[in-house]
Amino acid sequence: MDLERSLDLLWRDRGEARHPTRGRKPKLTLDQVISTAVALADGAGEATVSMSQIAKELDVGTMTLYTYVPGKTELLDLMVDSVLAARDLPGPGDPRPDGWREQVRLYAGRTLAVFRAHPWLRSTSMVRPVLGPGLMAGQEYLIAAVSDIGLAPREAAAAANSIEIYVQANAALSAETAQVEQQTGQSTDAWWGQRSVFWEKYFDVERHPAMTRIWESGGYDAETCEAADETYTFGLERMLDGIEALVTP
Repeated sequence: MDLERSLDLLWRDRGEARHPTRGRKPKLTLDQVISTAVALADGAGEATVSMSQIAKELDVGTMTLYTYVPGKTELLDLMVDSVLAARDLPGPGDPRPDGWREQVRLYAGRTLAVFRAHPWLRSTSMVRPVLGPGLMAGQEYLIAAVSDIGLAPREAAAAANSIEIYVQANAALSAETAQVEQQTGQSTDAWWGQRSVFWEKYFDVERHPAMTRIWESGGYDAETCEAADETYTFGLERMLDGIEALVTP
């Protein structure tokens, strides 16, 4: 992959993006190519959409796409950053919720929504992320939310990174749930329901006394979707409590 070409395309609003330079007037725009690829990935539930599929949807020859984007790797980068940018987080100087915790909750909610809307996003790397405006806007927003609450600079960076990692990990789990349900046509609750024999025949209460006690006390009464939401919210709020404790006299 040509890194500079990829970055040029990602940051095309401030640089020279790739445009067809020969022959007839361009039939498409790069944004059309990206949005079509995203829509196909959403429908398939995975990011492995071929250039030929995209070309067919746009009613052009496959080779035409290569006049807009060098290859599938660069296109995937553009797809990822496009959906991250759709979080539409407030930028510098824009109105934002009162209080840093509400600002973090806004980030978390919109990130979760994006992963749920685009389940294929979970299969892309966040370890070596796409360095586009969508990603950077999210990081800038989080840093701004925690940088003026009394944390030292490295603490602020660590807090923002911890929040980002926690939210993305849980968003990926939520996306995986949606992806598996889409691919199998079976809900997670139905999947667990088919495994009731495990609890009835194989689960040993004497070897799992803590789990049994919580079970009998109603700790596992929620359906899987509700339980997942409760777990996510509980973990996020306790993380924010811990950050707040550092700056509370």
